[in-house]
Amino acid sequence: MEQFYINRRNFLKSSGASIAWSALGARGLDLMFQDTPWRVGLIGTGWYGKNDLFRLMQVAPVEVVSLCDPDQNLLSEAAKLVIQRQKSTIPPRLYNDYRKMLAEGDLDIVIIVTPDHWHALQTIDALKAGAHVYIQKPISVDVLEGEAMVAAARKYNRVVQVGTQRKSTPHLIHAKKHIVDTGLLGKVSHVEMCCYFHMRANGKPEVQEVPDFFDYEMWTGPAPFRPYDGLPHTRWWRTFMEYGNGIMGDMCVHMLDTVRWMLQLGWPKRISSTGGIYVQKDGKSNIADTQSAVFEYDELNCVWQHRSWGTPANPDYPWSFTLYGDKGTLWGSTMQYDFVPHGDGDPVHMDVVYEKEKYPEDLTEDLIELNAAPATRLHMLNFLDSIKHNNLPVSDIEDGHISTASCILANISMGVGGRPLIYNPESRIVEGDPEATELLARKYRGPWEHPDPDNV
Repeated sequence: MEQFYINRRNFLKSSGASIAWSALGARGLDLMFQDTPWRVGLIGTGWYGKNDLFRLMQVAPVEVVSLCDPDQNLLSEAAKLVIQRQKSTIPPRLYNDYRKMLAEGDLDIVIIVTPDHWHALQTIDALKAGAHVYIQKPISVDVLEGEAMVAAARKYNRVVQVGTQRKSTPHLIHAKKHIVDTGLLGKVSHVEMCCYFHMRANGKPEVQEVPDFFDYEMWTGPAPFRPYDGLPHTRWWRTFMEYGNGIMGDMCVHMLDTVRWMLQLGWPKRISSTGGIYVQKDGKSNIADTQSAVFEYDELNCVWQHRSWGTPANPDYPWSFTLYGDKGTLWGSTMQYDFVPHGDGDPVHMDVVYEKEKYPEDLTEDLIELNAAPATRLHMLNFLDSIKHNNLPVSDIEDGHISTASCILANISMGVGGRPLIYNPESRIVEGDPEATELLARKYRGPWEHPDPDNV
């Protein structure tokens, strides 16, 4: 049985990219060449904030009106790059407090790429200011924040696209359309998801003075206040549960969201998880270095495993999902997919698609995720199309909430001894578990107030 490969020429004829573009059709061209630019503000000007903003600027006319970050150095650097890239001669306004930026009331779109503990308040405030929102995953740091964000999007009738761009990844769109949706897998009754990246920062920096260019109070916001031990940007803040939900909230959310999309799954029936710090006990990090979780559906378990040490189970798929069907198996990641049938038929392999020829500036951009750039561009186009036609985007806030909250519930389960949790999104409780229900909302540091899903 000879494996065949899909090359770039075949890709242009039948791949996920052409599928995504054909879905937009002439509307996609209208988005790229419309006369009036979208007025955009960015909250969080670090590496991924600029990454998302620049992908949007590549596919649609944009005027970057304002930038916001509590780090003046990051803010100034981002402003210089924006001025170089955009046609407008008007430099963006700069803020260290997002509330002042939103108070101007002049933005069509707000992109939010801040640490997880800020996502809910900034999204809700942007919606109240009349903007549509592109929010990075995970959407929230606790479950009830997510409920409030969904309520706000519906109340203010704005589009919220979540940065779970695997749904816009060309080779995964192809896998869904040509492998999953055609029934080549048969009945899928088991799913495995994993991340084995050595991505858990675990140093012991000394407490130090906060530099003049960094507003640490504003950066911390509603989160618990940790003694300052260096700039928290990039990976350092993610190593603390004060600001996020560890590798579960950072990496599982992508794979679980992709699996849910491919198999058309909603809320899990039950969620359980165990794990902890088993190996990397030195250093300040307080997120789990080893964790397993089970997301239960009818006659289907979706199992997650991460380790930030050791070797991956499959070196070709260190961060991935595997769908096991009675007719075949599908492995998928950000870099490729492989389908192997059980019995007759040919294996299928497809690699990630780059767009280096079409977007040569990708090759000179600092810290760009080249493999994710085409997906993010399609994700942005889908976002803009949804705004123009007043429909739900492919990664709507409600879908992002289900994926995010499921990962948060896994962490809650791990924290209460691994017992299974049944979350009821209607009553917003964990059924029969008052202890777990109390953990659905984190306590905010004053004067910040936790959003109320019934009063946004």
